[in-house]
Amino acid sequence: MQASLSAAAATQLQQAAQPSSGNPLLAIGAFLLMLGILVVVHELGHFLTAIWMGIKVEEFGIGYPPRALTLFERNGVKYTLNWLPLGGFVRFANSDDSAQDALYGAGGSLAAAPPWRKIAVMVAGPLMNLILAMLIFAVIFMAMGIPSPTGNQTISEVFADTPAAQGGLRPDDVLLSLDGRPVGSAAVIGEIARANPGQPVEAVVLRDGHELTLTLTPGPWTAPDGTQYPSGFGFSYAPQIEQMQVGPLAAMGRGVTYSLELTGRMLQALASLPGSILGIFSPTPSPDGEPIGPVGIARATGEVIQQPGGFAAFWNLTAVLSLNLFLLNLLPIPALDGSHIVFSLIEWLRGGKKVPPEKEALVHAIGFAALMGLMLLITVNDVINAFNGTPVLGGG
Repeated sequence: MQASLSAAAATQLQQAAQPSSGNPLLAIGAFLLMLGILVVVHELGHFLTAIWMGIKVEEFGIGYPPRALTLFERNGVKYTLNWLPLGGFVRFANSDDSAQDALYGAGGSLAAAPPWRKIAVMVAGPLMNLILAMLIFAVIFMAMGIPSPTGNQTISEVFADTPAAQGGLRPDDVLLSLDGRPVGSAAVIGEIARANPGQPVEAVVLRDGHELTLTLTPGPWTAPDGTQYPSGFGFSYAPQIEQMQVGPLAAMGRGVTYSLELTGRMLQALASLPGSILGIFSPTPSPDGEPIGPVGIARATGEVIQQPGGFAAFWNLTAVLSLNLFLLNLLPIPALDGSHIVFSLIEWLRGGKKVPPEKEALVHAIGFAALMGLMLLITVNDVINAFNGTPVLGGG
């Protein structure tokens, strides 16, 4: 399992967290806790499924070798800590060990197991990450409620010298209606502005618990970035959200659906991943953000854990990263679970005829070397961003 966060996953966090500076030891401790949870859960999926399938496991490792220490040994399995904190692994019995095959049968080693058993073992790790994310979101929803739009819009910013500013609109006002129409759909605001250039319209807002009626006259205005609008109001807004308290079953259901929704967004955003990686070499930042590695994840953890509501934000980050690992590990990238699944499918389709082990091993070795090289590149970029004070989750 690789500890990295794609740009697609990082984007999901930017609206939920604001950067903050604070105790780096707290950030490192929180990061190690998060990484430990994700690694153990992922590798437990492989480990428990292998045991269930009658496949011999020799080592359950947290981190990548060289080995730091053996925690303990039980039933022939060594549980170890390793020096490279980039993920974890389960080491299966050697396929050439006839003594192991005699003890555990034809399925004693993973290589000797039928293809469907190999696929089950490989899928189990990422699947555990998906289940973990669903459970975390379910607990968050049960404790804090399910976010539900009220049908109103919260004014986040009113730009200077615009119709909104001239009409008396203020940040944090809640827009209840505009020109007599509800504003549950954000598109309504733009439609009303374009339909009434120079014509005053009524805006009903909630301010400090009191309803007010303002008069706004849509007209031309220029945004801070220089964009010119021929007819508009000149304010930014977002749906007003209230937390709806629910029971355990509803929270679990929402945890499942929300996890699947986020996974879908990440999958759609994967098309931008090559450009995000190339953006590391470019002086112009990628509009889709950049992938981050262990250093970036540690900094992101520090940013969310030290803000108001940091405890919930920490678990939200853990869940998003778990979904990221679920998706990335299923991709057919050499050395990751998805690549092993592809080779097992090829073996299955060929009626049990395997790809020559030396060729498969070469593919995984090259893939692992490439992944480590990419991880090094991303880590260097993370360190540069850290020295420059660039926040991971946006803002400034």
